[in-house]
Amino acid sequence: MTELAPNQAPGRSPVETEEAPLLEVVDLKKHFPLKKGLLSRVGRKVYAVDGVSFHIKQGETLGLVGESGCGKSTVGRTVLRLLDPTAGSIRLNGRDITGLSKTAMRPVRREMQIIFQDPYSSLNPRMSAGDIVEEMLRVHGIGTAAERRQRVAELFERVGLRKAQMNSFPHEFSGGQRQRIGIARALALNPKVIIGDEPVSALDVSIQAQVINLLMDLQAELNLSYLFIAHDLAVVEHISHRIAVMYLGKIVEYTDKKTLFTNPQHPYTEALLSAVPIPDPTIRRKKTILQGDVPSPIQPPSGCHFHTRCPYAEERCKVEVPALKTYAPGHVVSCHLR
Repeated sequence: MTELAPNQAPGRSPVETEEAPLLEVVDLKKHFPLKKGLLSRVGRKVYAVDGVSFHIKQGETLGLVGESGCGKSTVGRTVLRLLDPTAGSIRLNGRDITGLSKTAMRPVRREMQIIFQDPYSSLNPRMSAGDIVEEMLRVHGIGTAAERRQRVAELFERVGLRKAQMNSFPHEFSGGQRQRIGIARALALNPKVIIGDEPVSALDVSIQAQVINLLMDLQAELNLSYLFIAHDLAVVEHISHRIAVMYLGKIVEYTDKKTLFTNPQHPYTEALLSAVPIPDPTIRRKKTILQGDVPSPIQPPSGCHFHTRCPYAEERCKVEVPALKTYAPGHVVSCHLR
């Protein structure tokens, strides 16, 4: 296993690709300062995202998985520049958008959109479903009023809603229908990249399947790229081409989905996979039960962040931070034992 060269060319993510990536994130960090005292002095920090790198090609889905609180959603919001990164770089189509002002980001936002986790709180209850979707077009000055309404009607039909429902309000829809409105809103500006922040976790299982299949159909039709954030590995396996596993603000393993599910190399990945149910009562899988809780991102453990729960931890793991190393072509792992 070879370690990444320290003088690796800037702007390249750990897993190289022959095709130029559409979205490339390198050493992304997002730290939230904790203020204290009457003078609001900055004390400790929350290390929500602490050096994350990945890339997404055109028409590809990258699944980002991990336990709640590991920083997945913060990665998505920082990539979209809804949060300003503390460090690192974000490139879209080769253009560095990391330090762009709000005004400069305005046209860029047409190329990147998000589908939120909660299909109800993400919709304005005082606006009709049609107005919610049309607002995107109106804000960016696209088309006349009649053209915008026609575009909204087309989007409703594309995501499985009826044109007649454009005048209905969010509370009149089911959870799955609300998420379809959110998908239509995300599609309104013809984006290239859509970030799904656990877009099906709040839905019933049967509805999850419908929404996932809809997203996959839209990807095939429009050549969309997805960053799909979730904690359900079964869902991620179904929709993703490659998967990155996060733990406490860092990516610990990153490869294609087939390799991840058949040959996981990080102990944390092994533990996550052991919890995935197998739809066959005759097959028994050895479960890996992790001890303790996820450490606080305010005071992450020294060395390998996972060593406090790892069944294979050695003394080295407690003091030395493992580098993200190439285990095999297209497969990187952050572990001293690999």
